[in-house]
Amino acid sequence: MPTGLLLVDKPQGLTSHDVVARARRALGTRKVGHAGTLDPMATGLLTLGADSATRLLTYLVGLDKTYETTMRLGAATTTDDAEGETVSTAEPAAVAAVTDAALAEGIRALTGEIDQRPSSVSAIKVDGKRAYDRVRAGEEVELASRRVTISAFEVLAVRRIDAGSGTHAAIEVDARIDCSSGTYIRALARDLGAALGIGGHLTALRRTRVGPFEVADAVSLEALAKQGASLLASPAEVAERLFPVLEVDAAQARDLGHGKLLALPQHPDAEPVAAIERGSGAHPDRLIALIRVRQGRGRTLVGFPQEHTSASAQEAPQ
Repeated sequence: MPTGLLLVDKPQGLTSHDVVARARRALGTRKVGHAGTLDPMATGLLTLGADSATRLLTYLVGLDKTYETTMRLGAATTTDDAEGETVSTAEPAAVAAVTDAALAEGIRALTGEIDQRPSSVSAIKVDGKRAYDRVRAGEEVELASRRVTISAFEVLAVRRIDAGSGTHAAIEVDARIDCSSGTYIRALARDLGAALGIGGHLTALRRTRVGPFEVADAVSLEALAKQGASLLASPAEVAERLFPVLEVDAAQARDLGHGKLLALPQHPDAEPVAAIERGSGAHPDRLIALIRVRQGRGRTLVGFPQEHTSASAQEAPQ
């Protein structure tokens, strides 16, 4: 059974679960999961794990991310994005009164560590039920604020749009945002518009980075359907990009597999550490476990049973 990490460039209109379903078909296994949901309107990097590599997804969810987005300032919606109903529209004079300096100050105030109230139409659970399900059922939902970090809020372009037939006056802002896990870009658009007194919502969103992984290295769903398991990055390769590495020999790998402690008197305290057995020839490197090192002893946190890598899956008889 193939195991590894898959980087997919999600197209607009599909849910993250839709992408998982297609990956299951392409890889021939139901054991596929993803780290970090993208809304149907969003595009970009979705990280998927197959088989034992799903155990790495927990560590991907909390990584910093980068998004490219378009915000439309001048109207607020029920969902804080273009898919919701418009609840307020600013007068053209109010939009025109927003200076470049005021816009820059509004963005500055949303940069750094901030308290952000997530959009009500989100997957956060409230008393066991997702917030967006409560909103669709007609309930009013206001989620508690949470601390997030916006490490960069870079404006790429600003367009001022005059009111016309069927359109309202607006300011469109293209931006690149580096942020901590748990940040809602829709909420940034909402809060920027509110701070300027004209309302705001999101009209486009693309995730371009998750931790060390870039959308430039992602594959399309069409490529996935054609190439399948050959596109998987091995658990060992992924772990080396995420964690400090401890190289182990066959005996140590066996001990970790049996739940035994490793004697590591010279190793500093750390967790998680990727215990990797180096391969040779046709045998690839193998991720044995993620371990915790304390007081010279290594203990398994998450084990990775020996399974086929993408390469071995290709070589197996059909």
